[in-house]
Amino acid sequence: MTGATTQEHKLRLGVNIDHVATLRNARGGDTPSPLRAARMAADAGADGITAHLREDRRHIRDGDIARLKDEISLPLNLEMAATDEMVAIALEHLPHACCLVPEKREELTTEGGLDAAGQVAHLAPRIATLVDAGIRVSLFIDPDPDQLRTAHQMGAPVVELHTGAYCDAAQNQREDQREAELQRIVEAAAVAGELGLECHAGHGLCFETVAPVAAIPNLVELNIGHFLIGEAVFTGLEAAVAEMRRRMDAARAGIGS
Repeated sequence: MTGATTQEHKLRLGVNIDHVATLRNARGGDTPSPLRAARMAADAGADGITAHLREDRRHIRDGDIARLKDEISLPLNLEMAATDEMVAIALEHLPHACCLVPEKREELTTEGGLDAAGQVAHLAPRIATLVDAGIRVSLFIDPDPDQLRTAHQMGAPVVELHTGAYCDAAQNQREDQREAELQRIVEAAAVAGELGLECHAGHGLCFETVAPVAAIPNLVELNIGHFLIGEAVFTGLEAAVAEMRRRMDAARAGIGS
């Protein structure tokens, strides 16, 4: 296969709009609007919108989730901690998907994957509740086979592989570590495929790091946020999303070519 990406190999792009809300909250008021950002991302080629409703509401707020669910045409992926409060919010709004993530109040951003293997008793009933409500549940985990197998055993249909270690190594020009971390992602995606899990990836991806990840055939979705919002300061959000879409498609077009 050469030329345009076929539908079979198309890689979905989920755009995380959290940090549009961070900028809004720095001054209060209603601008810039996460809803407007979601619409612009859709126009530029995004396949879904991701928003993380944190316990402390540091960026996305409850009202944002309600408007995103009701007023955008793209699927909404609600990132959230596996708490009773967040499960209740998900059941109220019924987003297309919920991605369960670890959350610490003091962290600047999500620092690693969820320890699914160590929290089965806590996670399994919440996964079941969300799945029963018709919500696509994913677990944000490190690219580790034990975590993948546990996710499968608990009935989560989707996993999202944490790409932060790979991106950190690339940013700091540690080439050996970069290749090792990329190989972990490749191998974990293969295990996910063997288990029948839909496999996503995200965290820290940028123009320079996205292509090797996008070229992994078992991946079906990337979720990217902070970099795109930062790049939008200089080029505009539509241009940033469109360029990320172009790079993902170019990498994916090489599969089977």
